[in-house]
Amino acid sequence: MISLELPWPPSTNQIWRNVAVKGKPRTLLSKSGRDYRALVARTVLAQRGNKQLAGRVRVDVVAQAPDRRARDLDNILKATLDALTHAGVWQDDSQIDRLLVERGEVCKPGRLLVAIHYEQE
Repeated sequence: MISLELPWPPSTNQIWRNVAVKGKPRTLLSKSGRDYRALVARTVLAQRGNKQLAGRVRVDVVAQAPDRRARDLDNILKATLDALTHAGVWQDDSQIDRLLVERGEVCKPGRLLVAIHYEQE
C-alpha cells in the first residue's frame, strides 16, 4: 500500500477553461489546474519517489476540507486522479478498479489522505 498526503485540489469547475483557438472551441487545463498538478508531482516525488504502478489498483480517499462549506465529494476526484496520473503514480487512472471517497474532519488548509492498494509486482 502507498499512503500519500496531498493538498486540497481545485474544484472541477476551476481546473478547466474554455477558449477559442483559430475560431474553434477548446478546453484547456487552467493555471490553477497546472499548478495543482505540479504541486502533486512534487509531493509524490518527496513522499514515495518515482516508481510507477503497472497493475490494477484500489484507491481510498479521505477528504479533509479546509472549511465547513457544502461540497460534492465527487468534485475533488478529477483534479486529484489526473494529477496522480501526471505525477507517474500509475500509467493511467483506468487502472483503478475500486474508488472509495469519504468525508473526513475539517482541516485547514484542507488535504486528501490517499491510500493506494496494489498487488506486489
